[in-house]
Amino acid sequence: MQHDEVIWQVIRHNHCSFMTKITTGNFCRNLYNVTGICNRSSCPLANSRYATIRDENGVFYLYMKTIERAHMPKDLWERVKLPRNYEQALEVIDKHLMYWPKLLIHKIKQRLTKMTQIRIRSRKLAMKTREKITTFPRKEKKREARREEKAEKAAVLEKAIEKELLERLQKGVYQQGDIFNYPIEAYNKILDMEKLQAVDEEDEKEEEIEYVEGYDELEEEDDIEDFGAFSIDESQGNDTDDENAGSTEDEEADARDQRKAKRKITLASKKIEKDALDSKSNKTKVLIEVEHDDADERQRAVQ
Repeated sequence: MQHDEVIWQVIRHNHCSFMTKITTGNFCRNLYNVTGICNRSSCPLANSRYATIRDENGVFYLYMKTIERAHMPKDLWERVKLPRNYEQALEVIDKHLMYWPKLLIHKIKQRLTKMTQIRIRSRKLAMKTREKITTFPRKEKKREARREEKAEKAAVLEKAIEKELLERLQKGVYQQGDIFNYPIEAYNKILDMEKLQAVDEEDEKEEEIEYVEGYDELEEEDDIEDFGAFSIDESQGNDTDDENAGSTEDEEADARDQRKAKRKITLASKKIEKDALDSKSNKTKVLIEVEHDDADERQRAVQ
């Protein structure tokens, strides 16, 4: 049979796993304790007739322990759900604890009042917007910075490898099937870049500027002038007689031949001057004097 006084003496003077001693007093960490204070009237283990209130997921329950169920630990506590209304909850407590000690009923009602106030305050705080204080992740930021530096170095190294490989491919160091370890996608990409670069060079070569001589154009212009003069002379000669027409044609032919001859002479003289300038720029002049004893004459030759 359970003896409450013996249990309390053992718990108080020997050892209790729920008791916590601090400078202000002794407290109890048992979930069924009404006040949370470690004393004879509030101990749930040393009282065979005991009651308390617990909060489970926002719902209040009245727990009651009687001596008749002490031999069945799984059925030791009887649970009654309390309504959310405070006054109705007090009525349920008075109904179930009608013949219980008045001091215990008073403690249970005080606990219900305190738990109801806590519920109201928690709801107000949940509805109110509050600033959330977060810690500064210094280690994570340092880790991310180190990873970024490593990624940048790896990217630069990869670009340098591609550049070196492209230069070697342009020089003809590698053949089509000599590269095995390098990724095939990057290799094909470099080959495509090389083809595009070759096409761009061909386009640039096609856009080169060439300079040509304009003698043919001058000749064509002279021929056009001759043709214009001929047309003018012809228009003027239509008014003259048939006898004068033959003489004018002969004169025009002679004048045209003379102009062509003069043009050929000027072109030849320009070409000679150009060759002379080229020869002067390429070769230096050498003056050679030759004396003859018999005639006392000197001959000079320029080379």
